[in-house]
Amino acid sequence: MTEAGTSTALEPELVAVADGWARAIVSNDAARIGEYMSEDWVIVSENGVATREEFLALVRSGELTHSAMDRVGDARVRGYGDTAVLTIRQTNTAHFRGRRFDADEWVSDVFVRRAGGWACVLSQITSALRNDVITE
Repeated sequence: MTEAGTSTALEPELVAVADGWARAIVSNDAARIGEYMSEDWVIVSENGVATREEFLALVRSGELTHSAMDRVGDARVRGYGDTAVLTIRQTNTAHFRGRRFDADEWVSDVFVRRAGGWACVLSQITSALRNDVITE
């Protein structure tokens, strides 16, 4: 098993990638959003697993739009060779099929280094507790 790399070197790079991806999502431009995803990217949420194509098709159709996506607090970044995990708290405002959704979530993204930069292969989102209580 590979030991986790220090987050110091990777953190600014991965946070910049995540911030760029957030701006792409708010642009509602499916092609731009897709530049941050691997071909086999999936998102895991309380609704199950959705593929890259399913997600981007909703954006292309206008059924899914985002008007805000903001990182809250510091990121946690850990590197494992050409793989890195970034965990952040994020708020966003989305509209899905005409209904507004405001979310406060913990997001864990798994990135792999490829020619030309980092591509996300998996995103896991979990609703954040509103009272910021962490149970150990």
